[in-house]
Amino acid sequence: MIQQPMIDPEWRTELNRRSFLKHTFAGLGGLALAQVAGGPALARDVPWLYQRGGLHFPARAKRVVHLCMAGGPSHLESFDPKAELDRIDGQPFPESFTAGQQLAQLQGAELKARGSFTGFKKHGQAGIEISDIFPHIASIADDICVVRSMVTEQINHDPAHAFMNSGSILKGRPSMGSWLLYGLGAESENLPGYVVMISQAGRSPQPISARQWSSGFLPSKFQGVQFQSQGDAVHYVGSPEGVCQSTQRQVIDEVQRLNARLGRQYHDPEIDTRIAQYEMAFRMQTSVPELTDMSDEPQHILDLYGVENPGDGTFASNCLMARRMLERGVRFVQLYHRGWDHHGEIEKFMGVSAESSDRASAALVKDLKQRGLLDDTLIIWGGEFGRTPMGQGTGRDHHIKAFSLWMAGAGIKPGTVYGATDELGYGVVENEVHVRDLHATLLERFGIDHSRFSVKFQGLDYRLTGVEPARVVRDILT
Repeated sequence: MIQQPMIDPEWRTELNRRSFLKHTFAGLGGLALAQVAGGPALARDVPWLYQRGGLHFPARAKRVVHLCMAGGPSHLESFDPKAELDRIDGQPFPESFTAGQQLAQLQGAELKARGSFTGFKKHGQAGIEISDIFPHIASIADDICVVRSMVTEQINHDPAHAFMNSGSILKGRPSMGSWLLYGLGAESENLPGYVVMISQAGRSPQPISARQWSSGFLPSKFQGVQFQSQGDAVHYVGSPEGVCQSTQRQVIDEVQRLNARLGRQYHDPEIDTRIAQYEMAFRMQTSVPELTDMSDEPQHILDLYGVENPGDGTFASNCLMARRMLERGVRFVQLYHRGWDHHGEIEKFMGVSAESSDRASAALVKDLKQRGLLDDTLIIWGGEFGRTPMGQGTGRDHHIKAFSLWMAGAGIKPGTVYGATDELGYGVVENEVHVRDLHATLLERFGIDHSRFSVKFQGLDYRLTGVEPARVVRDILT
């Protein structure tokens, strides 16, 4: 027979309806809440690193924005030109590259080389070669570091996104944004520390599941919060009709007091989350409308991003919103831009995807730089994998052995190219950067040694970078 937990008579009294209403409208709950939410932080509320003596080394980053081009942009039409691939366009692809290799939908098919449909030009003082379909990103060549030697382990979209976010395809693992919040805490009390927004353009926008910003086995207060790209950023952000803020405040205070009492009894971290999120939700009723009201943005800033109607759900609008969130202390912003899965009609639809994201991506870098925020903001631009140098009808298939991304800010070495692929863009031949290496470098920018940042769960010590070797890519750091 299972024994129920003993509840003392006083606790029963506190839970009955009459007592709840009495305390709520007498306003006594606010005094208790002041001790719970407004007083000195409890040990369990102190970020992980500060419980252990602080950062492992000086931090260069305070915040990060991940511009995730969901679907897998082709590196061969963006940042990795291949003259030899262009030369053998339409010819059989050399078997020496692909024998015994994992392919996605091309497995067993006749493989033919597909040259790039776009030209490349050198840009910036370093002469970085960038595709003609990204003229605005080309204009910030001296501010970015292009990594041409990325590799991953997952060849399908959802597990590849999971691997990029958490270093694992298994459900229940924390995302990199959740790890940062758990380690460092949030800077803002009025907005979530980790916010996600989604936009799309072009064809075949792959769905993005909420598990990509999950906190996994960490307390759920560290998970990402999805803001809607159109309409109210947060559902039910306003008070119900007929309920004034003072009444709502009293109700929340009493709920918080009861939750705090329950938390002291059961020591459940999810009760702590409930307390924190009730308070955050109340504050967001003021902070979110102020955040999303872009009427104070001057026209030249709207033009810089290419925003025609603020809050219209476009990637451009989301990028401007990201800058506003970063200014207000949001630590991790993740912008998914769907529509890069170009198995067919790549010439048409990659152009659509590039046009819808190019201006705003560059504008975010320029805007942060002119505001003095780029020095301590890390920007990452890229997808979950690349595309094959072999054609797939009128497009390209998924590819995990080579892809490109770019980074900027937070001490990333500007105006540089790191790594290289072979003459056909199939595999990495110089300075391979695994997704785990990207995670290790991300944590290093925040002053965290990835090998010393772990959480015990089910008897094991888990890290964002897992148990396989991972390195900080120091050659791209200043």
